[in-house]
Amino acid sequence: MKQYLDLCQEILNNGIFKEDRTSTGTYSIFGYQMRFNLAAGFPLLTTKKVHLKAIIYELLWFLKGDTNIRYLVTNGVNIWNEWPYEIYKESSDYQNETLSEFIEKVKADEEFARKYGNLGPVYGKQWRSFEGKDNRVVDQIARVINEIKNNPDSRRLIVCAWNAAEVDDMALPPCHLLFQFYVVNNKLSCQLYQRSGDVFLGVPFNIASYSLLTMMIAHICNLELGDFVHTIGDAHIYANHLDQIKLQLSREPRSLPKMIIKRRVEKIDEFDYNDFELVDYNPHPVIKGKVAV
Repeated sequence: MKQYLDLCQEILNNGIFKEDRTSTGTYSIFGYQMRFNLAAGFPLLTTKKVHLKAIIYELLWFLKGDTNIRYLVTNGVNIWNEWPYEIYKESSDYQNETLSEFIEKVKADEEFARKYGNLGPVYGKQWRSFEGKDNRVVDQIARVINEIKNNPDSRRLIVCAWNAAEVDDMALPPCHLLFQFYVVNNKLSCQLYQRSGDVFLGVPFNIASYSLLTMMIAHICNLELGDFVHTIGDAHIYANHLDQIKLQLSREPRSLPKMIIKRRVEKIDEFDYNDFELVDYNPHPVIKGKVAV
């Protein structure tokens, strides 16, 4: 994962301090690209342990078209909790519950979860039921898979999560907002455009998530693996993550693990958490950092 560490060093060397909506402050650069050969190993960061369970469940959640955190928290994934909790705190129903108490309510009470666990029309909604002109609804994932199978040379193999008409209704507008597939020599590649990248907490997740999505789609389309190309607009390190980034840069990267899909799957909706096995992952210890909301 030298590509990721090079990005970290570039921001430390040349990043400009900017204020941001969270009032944390960031060191930022604009316009950066990384490329990962997926046939050479699964690009999961080794300079700190990354929570793969959360990556897999979040991706399956997107692919379900779900936008409510209840599915995630019942599976032990808590990466989206802060956003609906902040919204709940502004409501008349808020009774000084802690974040943990709020999550327990989401788990236990389906009606409460429906009211306060929803993030608005975020990724899953846009991927699987994008609403356009004349209320037309498009399943972008199904559409792009069909095109890959039947028209692999198309330059329109694109999924877009940035629905400008619905952005204001989202708890958090899409950061990783557009991705495009490319088929050549029977290999599937994917390029992601990410408008905003939290380099310490978010970007390692994004690299692994879209690499796994590319693997899944290659699997059901009977294609080999090409590259994952990650293009970031505002790539930034939050001011309270500088020590964590420097610690990672002091560590020697280790060999990449391998991701195995354990059974033959024919349709994207048939994948299950237990279909994936990561082997030979030997990371350095976890490094914690606070999410900026």
